[in-house]
Amino acid sequence: MAWLAEGCKPASAFRLGTEHEKFPFYRDDLSPVPYEGRAGAGGVRALLEGMREKTGWSPIEDNGNLIGLFEEGGGAISLEPGGQFELSGAPLDNLHETAAELDQHLADVKAVADRHGIGFLALGMSPKWTLADTPVMPKSRYRIMSNYMPKVGSRGLDMMYRTCTVQVNLDFSSEADMVRKLRVSIALQPLATALFANSPFTEGRPNGRLSERSEIWRDTDNRRAGMLPFVFEDGMSFERYVDYALDVPMYFVKRGEIYHDVAGANFHDLLAGRLAALPGERATMSDWANHLSTIFPEVRLKRYLEMRGADVGDRDHIVALSAFFVGLLYDSDSLGAAWDLAKGWTAAQRQQLRDDVPARGLDAEIAGRRLRDIAREALAISRRGLERRRRTGADGRDETRYLDPLDGFVGRGRVRARDWLDRFHGAWGGSVDPVFTEAAY
Repeated sequence: MAWLAEGCKPASAFRLGTEHEKFPFYRDDLSPVPYEGRAGAGGVRALLEGMREKTGWSPIEDNGNLIGLFEEGGGAISLEPGGQFELSGAPLDNLHETAAELDQHLADVKAVADRHGIGFLALGMSPKWTLADTPVMPKSRYRIMSNYMPKVGSRGLDMMYRTCTVQVNLDFSSEADMVRKLRVSIALQPLATALFANSPFTEGRPNGRLSERSEIWRDTDNRRAGMLPFVFEDGMSFERYVDYALDVPMYFVKRGEIYHDVAGANFHDLLAGRLAALPGERATMSDWANHLSTIFPEVRLKRYLEMRGADVGDRDHIVALSAFFVGLLYDSDSLGAAWDLAKGWTAAQRQQLRDDVPARGLDAEIAGRRLRDIAREALAISRRGLERRRRTGADGRDETRYLDPLDGFVGRGRVRARDWLDRFHGAWGGSVDPVFTEAAY
């Protein structure tokens, strides 16, 4: 509990950290990029080496393989299982800094990737490649997860290898503040899924949904994912989340540079020194931090809150996700108004909305209301919260500008996935290949 509580900080110290993933692909044939590359072209390793040279960030290695980079006290670049290239942004004061950080990262990545004929695709699910087509990154923990996932759900490998998300990480000031923010953000996470839906294709065809990435999470590993109904019960606290997390099965225990496969084991046994795979080993705080990072609910509690419901999209889409939740959660009046929107919903209604949104998007309903109408109200609440923050950029404009793409989605009643589907059935002539140009960095 104390490890989580150490995240509490005064509102004056609140920061936001934006993370996003993207699929690298070779521009000449739209194929995925393996770690070591192919004849005549570098691969993911070459991208990381180029970014290391360009940024001066420090390397992260796994068994001698370069698997990421980090800046002391700042951001990091890491690899997801299928080669998805992720930026974990630094903790920043405002959305203008977030936009500038993202612009710099995308410019750096483009400069490095162009040398290898590589582009980056900004969709929530790879639209063309099968699992067999998708490369595997040399990360020890992912081998353990890949072996375990098919035992606990039907879509775990799809989640690992074929999806991309964007998330924002936000602070809390106290246990009570954490509970308020966790409740609001979990209740409204399906709304974020609908607004940012951007994964309508699988293996070259429409998959029948607007956010296949979100659908995949419905049967990945339900013991470590989902809408956490206990969060809304009386007595929610750090302790209640710890109780939940302790009962989520483990993946691994790391000792030195070695990841020991203990998939399915219980953290209680590691605490007591009776883990069958590692007899006598007892849990450390590092084990606890690692374990919390392997829990995947719609909103995750660590020393901050992670909003996990959105598909990745283009640059403006990425900043808009952060803007939406900053406006809702970092202003007390907006936080209260957002809770007023959702506080009457039952656990069953929240779950039904979560189940409906991947296919229906903003046309889904909850408690007799269309999600599109709720979205309009939530955006207005977020906009007022951003106005009251009074964070202006160099041009004197405040942070509300970053919500403009979402106002467009709600005003038209059409999110990005619907636009792609229209083009597939129209101008693209039934091919997904043009998306590698139109949705690429």
